[in-house]
Amino acid sequence: MSSVWLPCGDYHQNYVEDQGWWQSKFIKGKMILLLAIVFIGIPSLAVSPEGEYWVSVATMVGYTAMGALGVQLLIGFAGLLTLGHAAFIAVGAYTSTMLVLQFPWPQFIVDWGLAYPISIVAAGVAAGLWSVLFGLPSARVKGFYLILTTMGAQFITVDFVLTQYVSQIGGRGQAFSLPPGTIKIGPWVIESDVQIYYVMAVLLTLMVIVLANLIRSKPGRAWVAIRDNDIAAEALGINIVWYKLLSFFVAGFMAGVAGSFWVCNTAALSPEHFPWFLSLWLVGVILIGGVGSIQGAIFGSIFMVVIMELLQMAAIPIADYYPQVLFSFAYIKDMAFGLAICAFLIYEPNGLAYRWWQAKNYFNLWPFSY
Repeated sequence: MSSVWLPCGDYHQNYVEDQGWWQSKFIKGKMILLLAIVFIGIPSLAVSPEGEYWVSVATMVGYTAMGALGVQLLIGFAGLLTLGHAAFIAVGAYTSTMLVLQFPWPQFIVDWGLAYPISIVAAGVAAGLWSVLFGLPSARVKGFYLILTTMGAQFITVDFVLTQYVSQIGGRGQAFSLPPGTIKIGPWVIESDVQIYYVMAVLLTLMVIVLANLIRSKPGRAWVAIRDNDIAAEALGINIVWYKLLSFFVAGFMAGVAGSFWVCNTAALSPEHFPWFLSLWLVGVILIGGVGSIQGAIFGSIFMVVIMELLQMAAIPIADYYPQVLFSFAYIKDMAFGLAICAFLIYEPNGLAYRWWQAKNYFNLWPFSY
């Protein structure tokens, strides 16, 4: 017997129904509406200059969410603390750039616009393997010591390897220039804000689908068991070293894809795009959005990016009277970031995803939502 809708909720007869993506017509309608907003509604704003601005803001939200998904996997699902995720985003960005600009592709690959799509996968693999390298200490250390290890990944990768060696390839100094028309997917040249947005939307949707299915699979259950109690998980026969390294690879792969996307959103690639503060920012995003929730990474990204944009918009008219406000906006941004984290840890430690869960249950269980 298939599941039916009742006033106090949905009831399922087997595990497959309970884990289904589309558990009721109401949920299916919500998801169709969400996809329509993402793929039709937001791009349609680009008919005006103000709309193009908000499309670019949505693109930054997606880029932040792509980076935060890997952090969510490590911290929220596997219980492995990290403060160096920006390093793996940087590895993905530089791998993709080098493949597009430097690699001698056969002419048909270039003509068909396949160089950049191939580089996205290669960037994910490279970043994933690099992440595993710095995840090896997780076999013996955890907590504060693992934080120091991942911080080491940030400084070794960005400040040493990329800045001192990779950035110097071709005599370019510190930055790789990406001329217009460099990034192609098939016959389409990715250069307008709407095209860049669509690349982000497709990649983010694929990443969410993959991560959601991984969490419901055997590796996902093993990660949660390790997060809750790694000693008990090992006693139950879970190879905790293997699954920890697997989580680092998957998180690094996602970071590499995010870095590869960043390549099509910038005219020049520099190590300055991947500071240590970006790693800290991504951790703050999942703390605000909700640890242990895929939606938390997205909600946290929306909150942080939009709040910072609104602060900047508020600072512009103030700058007419106090010009120093714009010069000190970076410090205002850091202060707002710190205050937001403190406020959520005190007043809403479960994050925005918990409020979303409550609101969703209110409508799903109406009229018996009490």
